[in-house]
Amino acid sequence: MATVRQVQVTFDCAEPERVARFWCEVLGYEVPAPPPGFDDWAAFDASLPPEHQGSAFACVDPTGVGPRLFFQRVPEGKTVKNRVHLDVRVGTGTVGAERLAALDAESARLVALGATQFRRMTADQVNESCIVMQDVEGNEFCLD
Repeated sequence: MATVRQVQVTFDCAEPERVARFWCEVLGYEVPAPPPGFDDWAAFDASLPPEHQGSAFACVDPTGVGPRLFFQRVPEGKTVKNRVHLDVRVGTGTVGAERLAALDAESARLVALGATQFRRMTADQVNESCIVMQDVEGNEFCLD
């Protein structure tokens, strides 16, 4: 059996490019180069049949370490909590007030990009503090 070496995380959404560009800003990712023969993604998109235009977009980790994120348009809206979500690790190695300050600062940055702070979870006897956020289409993710 072969060993899996890479994964891609796929998001169902209504506006793939909008959501992809949000996540580029969150994670410091980049939009990859367009396919050969196209100057940019807009030209590639315009070459597709009308029903496929705007149907997908992607972003990649410029270091090549993180997974590729792929965004695909689906007709239905989000109706329930995500079964899988991303944890954006901004408080690693910190606790208490220092951790909350790091989480709050990142939350403020992401709210300015269009995210929503959904729930603030303070430390208890088992878990350290985190903030549950929603991206520009309401998909949950955690600031951890």
